[in-house]
Amino acid sequence: MDGLDGLTTSPFSRRGFVMTSLMTGLTLATTSVAAQAIHTDAAGLVAGEVSIPAGDGPMPGYRAMPEGPGPFPVILVIEEIFGVHDYIKDVCRRLAKAGYCAVAPELYARQGDLSTMTDAKVIIRDVIAKTPDAQWIADLDAAAAWAVSASNGDETRLATIGWCRGGRGVWLYAAHRRDLKAGVAWYGPVGGERTAIQPRTADDVAGEIHAPILALYGGADTGIPVASVEAARDKAVAAGKSVELVVYPDAPHGFHADYRPSYRREAAEEGWTRALAFLKAKGL
Repeated sequence: MDGLDGLTTSPFSRRGFVMTSLMTGLTLATTSVAAQAIHTDAAGLVAGEVSIPAGDGPMPGYRAMPEGPGPFPVILVIEEIFGVHDYIKDVCRRLAKAGYCAVAPELYARQGDLSTMTDAKVIIRDVIAKTPDAQWIADLDAAAAWAVSASNGDETRLATIGWCRGGRGVWLYAAHRRDLKAGVAWYGPVGGERTAIQPRTADDVAGEIHAPILALYGGADTGIPVASVEAARDKAVAAGKSVELVVYPDAPHGFHADYRPSYRREAAEEGWTRALAFLKAKGL
C-alpha cells in the first residue's frame, strides 16, 4: 500500500462475503429514522445495484451515472458505518445528475450483514473495528478499475467522497492513491485508536496526501473536536499539501444525513454546493 506505511494487504476473510447484495431501504441502526428529505430520481441515469469484481469474489455495490457514452469522471462514494442503504444510493444519483459516474462499493460485506443490524455500537465493535484498512482500500481500487472498464469511467479523473467513517476513508485513500484528483471528507474522524489492522489515523497521514481535500465538519460535533481537524489541516499544509477546512458552527455530526434527526438542511445544502464546486475546480 504505497503511501501508507504500516499497511499490508492482509488475507481476506475466510467467511467470504456475508452480504452478497445491498440492503433495501434505510439502515435499522438509528433511534429515529425520518423520511428522507431528498429523493433523487433516476431519469436520465443508468442507476442500480452492481457486482464489482474484488480480490476474492463479486462485491455488491451501487452505481449511478448519466446515460450516454462518457467517459465520465469517477467518484468513489465511501459509506457511513451503516452500509450502502437508500441514503448512500441517493447520494450516488445526485452525483450522477451532476455528470459523474458514482460508485459505492459495500466495503463491509465480508465482516457483517449491515441490513440486519440495529445497534450502532455493535456495528462499530463487530464490523467496523474488524475491517482491515488494507482490505477496504483494495476494494476501492477494485471499484475504480471496474468503473473504468465497465462503466464508461475516465481513468484520468478520479475522486472520492465520504461521510463519517467514510470521511476518514477519504483522508487515508488520498494518502494511498497517487492519481486521485480530489477528496471530499464530511465529518470524518481524524484521530482514534490504532490497531494492527487499522494502524494509522487520518491525522497520521495528513502530510502524505496526494490529492487536495475539502473537509466539511460540524462545530457542534461532540465526537470530533474542531481543533483536531485544524491540526490535521495544518500538518497537511506544512507538508505542502492542500486541505480546505469548512466548519459549520451549529452543525452536529451527521448534518448531511437527511434521514436522521442530525440533518441540518442549510449546512447540508451549502456543503453540497461547495463540494460540487470543489470537484469542478479540480478538473472533475
